[in-house]
Amino acid sequence: MLTTLDKLSLKVCVIGAGQVGSTFAYALLMRGLASEIVLIDQNHELAEGQAEDMSHGLPYVHPAFIHAGDYTDCRNADVIVITAGAAQKPGETRLDLTRRNVDIYRQIIPAITKYTRDAILIIVSNPVDVLTYAAVKFSGFPAERVIGTGTTLDSARLRFLLSQHCRVDTRNVHAYIIGEHGDSEVAVWSLAHISGVSLDAYCKNCSRKCPQIPRDSIFEQVKTAAYHLIEKKGATWYAIGLATLAIVESLVRDQNSILTVSTLLGNYHGISDVCLSVPTKLNGNGVAERILLPLDKVEMTGLHRSADILQMAIKKAGLE
Repeated sequence: MLTTLDKLSLKVCVIGAGQVGSTFAYALLMRGLASEIVLIDQNHELAEGQAEDMSHGLPYVHPAFIHAGDYTDCRNADVIVITAGAAQKPGETRLDLTRRNVDIYRQIIPAITKYTRDAILIIVSNPVDVLTYAAVKFSGFPAERVIGTGTTLDSARLRFLLSQHCRVDTRNVHAYIIGEHGDSEVAVWSLAHISGVSLDAYCKNCSRKCPQIPRDSIFEQVKTAAYHLIEKKGATWYAIGLATLAIVESLVRDQNSILTVSTLLGNYHGISDVCLSVPTKLNGNGVAERILLPLDKVEMTGLHRSADILQMAIKKAGLE
């Protein structure tokens, strides 16, 4: 468990110093959560450059030691965030990345576990659900200490789009995307609400008298957001960097935050031996509890379909 002492001297290693890894490291530095941040990349000069660039801003943030390193620096790390892997190309699904990135993880995970078996692993690379499963299998870590970013970003996208439609603060919108971080993900419309008021009731009493929330259109925008951003700018990194920061902050501060992260499930609505996202309480121990949502029939069917798709991908990747 991450104790108060650990928080004062928190060491975070980031595997992969590209756009996602460096954005997360920068957000972590700005938040002042870690005393040491290590960037590890097969392109060591890139890691050095990112670390130097961030270090030049240290007079304006909380004191920290940020530097480039190698896998030996994983020794005594509290949290290890893995963003390394092949990038998704235009027209390619996250699951198309499976074989390439599973092979990369066959090298990365043993390199980490050679130096530590006590850290919490945060998986960001795609396909995140399959790679979280791979990290559990390759590391031998307790499943509670291997956490994928899952649909934390998808849930944030849904909340943002609903807030835009309803013209309310995003923080007052509560809605979940569960299942795969990908094409089979499921929007839990039955439980979505704005400040405790269901979407239907909120719209009925809204003074703006606008058309009903276009659920199908909004959900399609959530599912295809990454594809559009890849076409426009090559990759996504800002929002996923902040989503990863939220996960790490809940662990470090022992917050018991509930986030839709991807973890290894055991009999969640009958689903087992697959990593996918459901609302999960996170604290200093890692996964503390999974919240069993009272899903409606359509959502339950969608969640089981998502699990089936991921289990097939796991099988094809030779991870069973």
